[in-house]
Amino acid sequence: MSRFGGALSSEVLKVTSTRLWWILALIMAGYIALCAGGAAALFGGLDGSSSGPAISADTLAPLIYSFGPTLGYVFAVLLGALATTGEFRHQTLTPTFLATPRRGRVLVAKLIALTGAGALYGIVAMIAAVGAGAGVLTAFGIDPQLADTDTWSLIGRSVIAMALWAAVGVGLGVLVPSQVAAIVIVLAFTQFVEPILRLATAWADWTAQLGQFLPGAASDALVGASFFALASPNAVSLEWWQGGLVLLAIAVAASILGWFTSWRRDVT
Repeated sequence: MSRFGGALSSEVLKVTSTRLWWILALIMAGYIALCAGGAAALFGGLDGSSSGPAISADTLAPLIYSFGPTLGYVFAVLLGALATTGEFRHQTLTPTFLATPRRGRVLVAKLIALTGAGALYGIVAMIAAVGAGAGVLTAFGIDPQLADTDTWSLIGRSVIAMALWAAVGVGLGVLVPSQVAAIVIVLAFTQFVEPILRLATAWADWTAQLGQFLPGAASDALVGASFFALASPNAVSLEWWQGGLVLLAIAVAASILGWFTSWRRDVT
């Protein structure tokens, strides 16, 4: 096995040998299934009533399925961040760097391993969102659009988005080695700061052009559907591939900055 192959297998083992990944995955799946099923029941009920705005099936189904990355990305970021900051906290980087002195190789291996884990989270998230959402929509007599190729394209892009979010989490963990600080930053930014910024930037054309480069906006562009579009119809959006490149650039930039600020330091 090559040296990089050994580093990569070591990083995969680090992820799979702890309970963190599957506990987060279980919580994520239950949360997404509950929200997707609940939203499908709400809009399915409105669609069948004489009052309330109806949403066409070809629009409603993708919106329901987008709950996978819209809600699940927080868990992917946390997985990447916790898997990285945990190494600083427990000083497991010390034997890793002794075994593989080339720290850049270790960082690349960690990024690849956690990106793969993020993709797995994406699959779990979409199983939860599509399973619950399609089941409820079908119960209300609404076409779940599972025979539509656009739906499966959305599902595939959602998995890619989750994989990139996990890489962003790794970059954040390298840049901010403190586990507590990383968790606070993830939760504060994803749940409060960015939603406010996205709503605020949608009010003017020039700010909307900036707002589309926010991480969450880029992720929504990559996925191709989001309930945020209903709350902010004036917001502009990148092309799906541009959204993916923005997320990738964020992950790479954070990792490079973390390399110069913390990864190269003595961790003992």
